[in-house]
Amino acid sequence: MALSDPDLRQQFEARLFELKLEHRDLDIAIHRLALDPLHDELAIKRMKRRKLLLKDQIASIERQLDPDIVA
Repeated sequence: MALSDPDLRQQFEARLFELKLEHRDLDIAIHRLALDPLHDELAIKRMKRRKLLLKDQIASIERQLDPDIVA
Protein backbone atom coordinates (compact mmCIF):
# COMPACT_ATOMS: atom_id res chain seq x y z
CA MET A 1 0.00 0.00 0.00
CA ALA A 2 1.65 3.21 -1.13
CA LEU A 3 0.71 6.33 0.75
CA SER A 4 -0.58 8.75 -1.87
CA ASP A 5 -2.31 11.15 0.55
CA PRO A 6 0.31 13.77 1.56
CA ASP A 7 -1.30 14.36 4.98
CA LEU A 8 -1.34 10.65 5.79
CA ARG A 9 2.24 10.28 4.59
CA GLN A 10 3.28 13.18 6.82
CA GLN A 11 1.56 11.53 9.81
CA PHE A 12 3.40 8.27 9.12
CA GLU A 13 6.71 10.11 8.80
CA ALA A 14 6.10 11.95 12.09
CA ARG A 15 5.26 8.68 13.85
CA LEU A 16 8.35 7.07 12.34
CA PHE A 17 10.49 9.91 13.70
CA GLU A 18 8.97 9.48 17.19
CA LEU A 19 9.56 5.72 17.15
CA LYS A 20 13.18 6.10 16.01
CA LEU A 21 13.77 8.68 18.72
CA GLU A 22 12.36 6.39 21.41
CA HIS A 23 14.39 3.46 20.03
CA ARG A 24 17.58 5.52 20.23
CA ASP A 25 16.77 6.74 23.73
CA LEU A 26 16.15 3.18 24.89
CA ASP A 27 19.46 2.09 23.38
CA ILE A 28 21.27 4.79 25.35
CA ALA A 29 19.39 3.94 28.56
CA ILE A 30 20.15 0.23 28.20
CA HIS A 31 23.82 0.96 27.65
CA ARG A 32 24.03 3.25 30.69
CA LEU A 33 22.13 0.85 32.90
CA ALA A 34 24.35 -2.05 31.83
CA LEU A 35 27.45 -0.08 32.91
CA ASP A 36 26.19 -0.06 36.50
CA PRO A 37 27.57 -3.15 38.28
CA LEU A 38 24.38 -3.36 40.34
CA HIS A 39 22.05 -2.95 37.34
CA ASP A 40 18.52 -4.28 37.30
CA GLU A 41 18.56 -7.18 34.84
CA LEU A 42 14.76 -7.31 34.67
CA ALA A 43 14.59 -3.62 33.73
CA ILE A 44 17.16 -4.17 30.99
CA LYS A 45 15.18 -7.14 29.63
CA ARG A 46 12.00 -5.06 29.57
CA MET A 47 13.78 -2.23 27.78
CA LYS A 48 15.22 -4.62 25.21
CA ARG A 49 11.78 -6.14 24.63
CA ARG A 50 10.33 -2.64 24.12
CA LYS A 51 13.20 -1.80 21.78
CA LEU A 52 12.44 -4.89 19.64
CA LEU A 53 8.77 -3.92 19.48
CA LEU A 54 9.76 -0.43 18.35
CA LYS A 55 12.05 -1.92 15.70
CA ASP A 56 9.13 -3.96 14.32
CA GLN A 57 6.87 -0.90 14.27
CA ILE A 58 9.57 1.15 12.53
CA ALA A 59 10.04 -1.55 9.88
CA SER A 60 6.28 -1.74 9.31
CA ILE A 61 5.93 2.00 8.77
CA GLU A 62 9.00 2.10 6.53
CA ARG A 63 7.49 -0.66 4.37
CA GLN A 64 4.28 1.35 4.06
CA LEU A 65 6.16 4.53 3.15
CA ASP A 66 8.45 2.85 0.60
CA PRO A 67 7.01 -0.50 -0.46
CA ASP A 68 9.05 -2.80 -2.68
CA ILE A 69 7.70 -2.79 -6.20
CA VAL A 70 7.58 -6.28 -7.66
CA ALA A 71 8.10 -6.19 -11.41
